[in-house]
Amino acid sequence: MESRIAERMSRLGTETAFSVSLEAREFAAKGNKIYPFHLGDMNIRTPQKIINAAKKAMDEGKTGYCPCAGIPELREALAREIGRSRGLKLAKDNVSIQPGGKPVIMKFMLAFMNPGEEVLYPNPGYPIYESQIKFHGGVAKPYGFRMSARGFSLDLGQIERLITPFTKIFIFNNYHNPMGAESDASEMAKLAKLCVKHDLLVLSDEAYFDITYAGKPKSIASYPGMAGRTLILYTFSKKFAMTGWRLGAAIGPEWMMEQINRLNVNDESCSNHFIQWGALAGLRSTKKETKQIIDTLRKRRDLACKLLNGIKGVKVFKPNSTFYIFPDVTDAMRNLGFDDVEEFRRFILETTGVSFCTRRHFGTPLESEEREFIRLAYSGIDLKDIREGLLKFKEAAENPEAAEKWRKNRR
Repeated sequence: MESRIAERMSRLGTETAFSVSLEAREFAAKGNKIYPFHLGDMNIRTPQKIINAAKKAMDEGKTGYCPCAGIPELREALAREIGRSRGLKLAKDNVSIQPGGKPVIMKFMLAFMNPGEEVLYPNPGYPIYESQIKFHGGVAKPYGFRMSARGFSLDLGQIERLITPFTKIFIFNNYHNPMGAESDASEMAKLAKLCVKHDLLVLSDEAYFDITYAGKPKSIASYPGMAGRTLILYTFSKKFAMTGWRLGAAIGPEWMMEQINRLNVNDESCSNHFIQWGALAGLRSTKKETKQIIDTLRKRRDLACKLLNGIKGVKVFKPNSTFYIFPDVTDAMRNLGFDDVEEFRRFILETTGVSFCTRRHFGTPLESEEREFIRLAYSGIDLKDIREGLLKFKEAAENPEAAEKWRKNRR
């Protein structure tokens, strides 16, 4: 019966961070302690006001269908919030509520990409971009990053060289997963001019827009010529610690929202009704709750970066955004005799319980890449276990004898 599987399924990718999560669970099932740096989930409680509002909505009977674009109250509140924070003029018709941020990627490709058209996407980057481009018949063209004094920057020269008459869409993930990369105003302005010059539609993934530790974040949609061609991917998951609630939004010009809403009707009918009232309470609340979330994440980031930079052969920039760290482990691997970053990952997991992803879980490395990186998420692990786990990491990463013994036992 497998011959009945549609051909397009062969083009569908996956999010391999979940396979690392499975390995970690299997290792834990043998009685080992796991230090979970692998998945960008959160162990921070959703603010109580949001929980109470969702419960109240259920008690009031808001458990049936609602408008396919979302309840008007939430759309209006989100239009005000996004308009204020991004410097845009928005109304509720610019907002379509979604069952998470991830569906926005799929619906954007369905609505605005024809088969055979080229889409530029970040690599390393969130793997669902490439998956959805290929699944819907597009041509996925990866663009990379370069090292700079502030960490990682876009390679704008490479991006322009990749653009052809067939290039129709640019995916931009500022405040970037997995690297924590952040474009400054100059870089973003140059990118915006490039998109206008080549008449590209832009999917601006702003899932981590509100997870910034200093300065005022900016959206590419606010630059000249960009508001009418940009769709913003918004999610409640990060800012309000609502990862499991599955609620997000597509935000952009009305002509885009009309098509997204048509897909809502055909896909999920509407997003969860009572959860939208909880999210509305979050938008209406003071910044105290979200500030507490940011303060918790900042402390975790600072400790993790300090400990990682204390490991021989490991170097990491302290990112100003997201809850990810992307350290260069090339020299540490060489010191231990590893030339495969996945083998290095398994060695650390099996000798310390520290579980993380590698650069290879975020797209096939580009030919220009010469260094090896790993990604650690600190959103789901507290300070005590960050310290305990990374000290074990240090001990293993500075012990070539232990690495050789591990390799012999696996032969």
